[in-house]
Amino acid sequence: MILVTGGAGFIGANFVLDWLRETGEPVVTLDALTYAGNPENLASLQGDARHVFVHGDICDRALVDRLLSEHRPRAVVHFAAESHVDRSIHGPAAFVRTNVEGTFTLLEAARDYWTMLASDPKAAFRFLHVSTDEVYGSLGPKDPPFAETKAYEPNSPYSASKAASDHLVRAWHHTYGFPALTTNCSNNYGPYQFPEKLIPLMIANALAGKALPIYGDGRNVRDWLYVSDHCAAIREVLARGRLGETYNVGGWNEKPNLEIVHTVCALLDELRPDPAGAHARLITYVTDRPGHDRRYAIDARKIERELGWRPAETFETGIRKTVAWYLDNQDWVAHVQSGSYREWVDRNYAQR
Repeated sequence: MILVTGGAGFIGANFVLDWLRETGEPVVTLDALTYAGNPENLASLQGDARHVFVHGDICDRALVDRLLSEHRPRAVVHFAAESHVDRSIHGPAAFVRTNVEGTFTLLEAARDYWTMLASDPKAAFRFLHVSTDEVYGSLGPKDPPFAETKAYEPNSPYSASKAASDHLVRAWHHTYGFPALTTNCSNNYGPYQFPEKLIPLMIANALAGKALPIYGDGRNVRDWLYVSDHCAAIREVLARGRLGETYNVGGWNEKPNLEIVHTVCALLDELRPDPAGAHARLITYVTDRPGHDRRYAIDARKIERELGWRPAETFETGIRKTVAWYLDNQDWVAHVQSGSYREWVDRNYAQR
């Protein structure tokens, strides 16, 4: 049995689904079901005895203690986080609460639980903290990719809160001997991603004939990682990673945002042509967001060298699968685009 926090979110849900498919080991999912946590992501597990879903907050120490005591997990995989940079600019308090206070609460509950375990399960227990490449700051065009030794230079409330949580996990390992591991991943994409992020937002807007908003000049570069590849990397780190270590997980796919949008448009032109013309006609440049990091790139050689992991998908294969999934799951998209989602889009883009 493992405990997964944030398991109804985008990456967490993909991890839970892949975990049960690949290992069959039971999972307890804890999720607060904020705007990005969607029980529909786990609908295929309804009635599956291997999966227990708990609606709750990682800041609720009594609840976390009870789950650890009742289910006796051999590992905690910690995805739960506020994760959207734009939302962190508009409302940083929620990011500090969930990402910093929530991680602290979870660490303390898991440490107390681990301390009381018998020798064999205590030696086997793991706490895996899932983080982001954004903690490393921004790169220039010629700078080498982020390695695990790169100094932290967070530039947004979101990345600062994740950096703080990373430091807590590191400190709990070094101070208490707590068996923790950390992964820092690049931009994920794939099924079940909430359509505030670039790729699903472009797909949803293009299908609706709406503007495709591109921040600034569209030349901000990200490394893109297909979500199932990320899930496979986490399984490897959980199984064989060295305690106290950080592993960067990347897709070896550095691409500017504008190229991503043109690729999505070309796939939609092929798979769902619009009688009004090519989808790229909808591209609209909008005012850049404050503190927008120019480039991220991940050096993922350590995880390949130590654990043998490399992404299975190229960007070309992964983005085709992603666009096809959104075309095949329009009911899911419609359900997550609630009134609160529309209010957010209006708030973030109307004045740009």
